[in-house]
Amino acid sequence: MKKVAFVTGAGQGIGKAIALRLANDGFAVAVADYNAETAHAVADEINHAHGKGSAIAVTVDVADRERVFAAVEEARTKLQGFDVIVNNAGVAPSTPIESITEAVVDKVYNINVKGVIWGIQAAVNAFKAEKHGGKIINACSQAGHVGNPELAVYSSSKFAVRGLTQTAARDLAPLGITVNGYCPGIVKTPMWAEIDRQVSEAAGKQPGYGTEQFAKRITLGRLSEPEDVAACVSYLAGPDSDYMTGQSLLIDGGMVFN
Repeated sequence: MKKVAFVTGAGQGIGKAIALRLANDGFAVAVADYNAETAHAVADEINHAHGKGSAIAVTVDVADRERVFAAVEEARTKLQGFDVIVNNAGVAPSTPIESITEAVVDKVYNINVKGVIWGIQAAVNAFKAEKHGGKIINACSQAGHVGNPELAVYSSSKFAVRGLTQTAARDLAPLGITVNGYCPGIVKTPMWAEIDRQVSEAAGKQPGYGTEQFAKRITLGRLSEPEDVAACVSYLAGPDSDYMTGQSLLIDGGMVFN
């Protein structure tokens, strides 16, 4: 029987790369996304590559606690197990500090922070139902280590995720559950394209300006591919990370050093 991984925000970008990588690693994958169409497309791709029943599509709004619990239970029932959750879904609006509105804060924190909390809780519930421990993996960011200009709300939400990861790791260790995070830098995804557009527009520059400014800080001299991040998550989801908990691994090409 395959181990089961549940990945949120898996319809595109980093989440899609994670879902594909975990399927290659031998997991049965629940491709969870707000967009049912993209979730089904990724699940179909996995099933085509690895055989029918290797993936299911699950529609979920991670900001809605009841829907997160229902989606996790659907995955546990249909895939006959539950071993790993990757709380990957997130949003990243570019907002200068003086322009932040209550609506922006609510949207970002409902998805990026509450979504992680609900994912953690639902996963614990599923692990208990399966009568074993498991792995919880949270999406953080290099912006959760060092505050980024124009990204005050996003950066602060990712600092919060790092704190949640550490606290949950201590709380859940007695249950045999590890909790870790991964912290990407600038990744070639639709989310980053939108950040670049907003930052460039705010500076009165052409598209690409925002990327150029942030990329100056990448030691390895290139933007990340989604597959770079998926490789890190693969490690966190696999047995080689069994003796690790409470950590948020930077996978940013050397933007931030610890």
